[in-house]
Amino acid sequence: MASVGPSAASTQPALPSGPAVFKTIPYAFILPEILCGTWVWILVAATSVSLPLLQGWVMYVSLTSCLISLLLLLSYLLGFHRNSENWKVLDSLYHGATAILYMSAAVLQANATINSEFGVNAPLNYQLNSAASFFAFLTTFLYILHAFSIYYQ
Repeated sequence: MASVGPSAASTQPALPSGPAVFKTIPYAFILPEILCGTWVWILVAATSVSLPLLQGWVMYVSLTSCLISLLLLLSYLLGFHRNSENWKVLDSLYHGATAILYMSAAVLQANATINSEFGVNAPLNYQLNSAASFFAFLTTFLYILHAFSIYYQ
């Protein structure tokens, strides 16, 4: 006879698939990460880039993170993880590393914002850079929340 004890409860899926991804923490953070990251690179691209080395890194981090997060979201939606626990480790490592990279990008974007205060087209570029800095720090916070909330599931 089969036992109907605690082991039966452990057969429930550990990782969400399909629309359940949007209802489960930390996986529900993926879509806001993508949207805020997209705003970062759109806003930086809208400025006249006065510091190409600084803002080039911001663009690289935001665009690469958006694309990889989109692939990760699609893999969760389509169920490619096949309920493997290794995906939790992969997800945590990816979001932890991306949080560190995004923090560096957010600090560089804040520096670019300060430097754009008195440049060419100062009011418009300053406002766009300020908004990009805000979204960069918000995206950093979302990646940090995602990375750490995996441990509290």
